[in-house]
Amino acid sequence: MDVDSISSVSGMKNATYAILIAVLSAVLAIAGYRYIDSRSNTEASSQGQLVNLNNKPNTSLYAAAYPDFVRASASVTPAVVHINTVFTGRAGGGNSLYDLFGIPQNSGQVRGSGSGVLISKDGYIVTNNHVIENATAIEVSLQDKRVFKAELVGRDPSTDLALLKVDASNLPVVALGNSDSVQVGEWVLAVGYPWSLNTTVTAGIVSAKGRSIGILNRPSQNMYGDANQLSGTNTAIESFIQTDAAINQGNSGGALVNARGQLIGINAAIASQTGSYAGYGFAIPVNLMQKVVSDFRKYGEVRRGYLGVSFPAPAVEDQILRQRGIDPAAVRGVYVLGLQPGSGAADAGLKEGDIIQSINGVKVTSSAELSERIARHNPGDKVQLTFVRDGRKLNAKVELKGEEASSLADSATAEKGLQARLGATFAPVPDNVKQRYGLRSGVYVTEVQNGGFFDMAGIPKGTIITNINGVAVNSLVDMSKAIGVSRGRTVQLNGITPDGTSFVFSFPLGA
Repeated sequence: MDVDSISSVSGMKNATYAILIAVLSAVLAIAGYRYIDSRSNTEASSQGQLVNLNNKPNTSLYAAAYPDFVRASASVTPAVVHINTVFTGRAGGGNSLYDLFGIPQNSGQVRGSGSGVLISKDGYIVTNNHVIENATAIEVSLQDKRVFKAELVGRDPSTDLALLKVDASNLPVVALGNSDSVQVGEWVLAVGYPWSLNTTVTAGIVSAKGRSIGILNRPSQNMYGDANQLSGTNTAIESFIQTDAAINQGNSGGALVNARGQLIGINAAIASQTGSYAGYGFAIPVNLMQKVVSDFRKYGEVRRGYLGVSFPAPAVEDQILRQRGIDPAAVRGVYVLGLQPGSGAADAGLKEGDIIQSINGVKVTSSAELSERIARHNPGDKVQLTFVRDGRKLNAKVELKGEEASSLADSATAEKGLQARLGATFAPVPDNVKQRYGLRSGVYVTEVQNGGFFDMAGIPKGTIITNINGVAVNSLVDMSKAIGVSRGRTVQLNGITPDGTSFVFSFPLGA
């Protein structure tokens, strides 16, 4: 073999070795890359990140973490309506803030607006009572620009709900969900017409349930101010769904829906120092709404059953329990502060000091939850209660009674019981004192019992109570009557403190 042949063979071998080395290097590089990428993928997954080499999201994980807001919004917005109202009289709808600060109020027609939710194809619309209260004309605009005149079917200040009807058919509706199954941390959408803009959708989560904020009995508090804020209602059933979805003026009566586009609440209030969105909104649970709407359609009014128990106001509950030698942390339920004679609870054998833990097998942990559960029932309904007495768990079947049977009687016994319940004694305000403060009515708080309700609530001796539930009072008899005619289980006191400051204070009588 000549030199050229040997060189050729040697060159071929070198080329082959080079190719093999190149292939081997490529294989090792690819293997190393995949190993490193696999490690990165594992580490990212352990940190809660969604990683996919094909840039295609894992459908099930993606849906759980990020609901389809587009689909939910599209299904709901056509059925959320804009409500425009006309009022005759003073601007501000008689809001006490205008009176308190002396802001001039114009007479004549005043316009307001809010939102509403279509719940039936034949034109039934749910909104807030404070959106339409005292309105002389109500107009409803749909997203598709159709406009209808609306008739009021019924309204309920106790829940701040109202039902309207328009003459139309085949209207879009919002599917109803189940507010009992709503979970804290769940994604929700608020849909309405804030600031009279077109349909607006905001997203957030459920930040709390069963919230009682006393707002239905305090017209000067932070309601939406849709040109007709709540007047001085004398009752309240509050067990709000709290959300951080942005809600503003005009959202009143709009929809709070879950990520599936199902209605879980009617937006009713915001917590704000400015009157605009500042973090929290509150919605009336849809399950309570359905009971109220059903009564409106059947009777034109709400027929509500009452249990006949009273419980501490949330603001002073812990103090009252401690005063009685009870550790608030040991109370797993709702503490019964008193019973109304002849009520269903009294007839069933409940006593002061009992702790109600469940209604029809559903656990209740607050007075707000208890009130809402009872408010879903009618007079004559029977409910099964589980309660604790002296460390023993007991059961009772209670027949709920109507409002009339649950009212306090105008009698000396009721008046004496009222003083004992409030922990204070009262006397008429002399005429010269009325003239000094420019009052037409008033009852002096002459003594405050140490550890009693007034003491715990910070209402001092010398306070003048001018109105109870919007009714002027001049004697203990007047006070008993004013509470006795209350269309619900909450009392609102208006008056003047000893230093001349006006105040409004609300507390629950019970369920």
